[in-house]
Amino acid sequence: MTVAGVDGCKAGWIAVIRSDAAALPEARVSASFAELLAALPDDATVAVDMPIGLPELSGRGGRGPEALVRPLLGERQSSVFSIPSRAAVHAETAAFTDLDAWYAAHRRASEVAMRTSSPPRGVSIQAFGIFSKIREIDALLIARPELRGRVIESHPEVAFWRLNGERAMSLPKKIKSRVNPAGMEERKALLARVGHDRAFLDRPPPRGAATDDFLDACAMMLVAERHRRGETGSFPTPPEHDAHGIPVAIWA
Repeated sequence: MTVAGVDGCKAGWIAVIRSDAAALPEARVSASFAELLAALPDDATVAVDMPIGLPELSGRGGRGPEALVRPLLGERQSSVFSIPSRAAVHAETAAFTDLDAWYAAHRRASEVAMRTSSPPRGVSIQAFGIFSKIREIDALLIARPELRGRVIESHPEVAFWRLNGERAMSLPKKIKSRVNPAGMEERKALLARVGHDRAFLDRPPPRGAATDDFLDACAMMLVAERHRRGETGSFPTPPEHDAHGIPVAIWA
């Protein structure tokens, strides 16, 4: 049994992988999601902190999964972004040469989002920052339908909520974009209680990933294990499907 928990990071994607339930996981960084999948067995279960399945028209609060999980998270609900339409996510695909070009692309993507949402809504800077990674997964799942049953979307704060007896984390991971040591320790302590070795959690993350990316990937790995055992639930239940037939749900 191989499971992987995945999160986006500065260098691409960080995966925390376990091939035996009794073994210590390994952490590795891949430049692309396709490269990450190619290094795993064909039957590996992968839980990733990235939206999967995109709407043609975005409603209030984003997709259905986002609207459903926010009330569970209390003060942590701002970590759940509203994901706009597929057209908005795919509107700007060129590489950005400088910051001015990046902000100009954000404005253009927001204009597309406004035209494909009801009520009209633009794109947050934070959401726009992960569009390239959303496109990676979206393109793979459109081209390779066989992946849809084993590559699932989760969300770290929803995972921590589930692993913590359906109680949201009391402390944020970051405050004003800076790591909050107390919030990180709260999550490490929980992960150590429910399936990770504390020494593994205390390791520095692989080059190209930050500590919060690493801990989020650790939480995703536990979701992948739970999913493999048939112990996860989805928001919504049953999952919705987008225009390409891709499931749209957050699992935990």
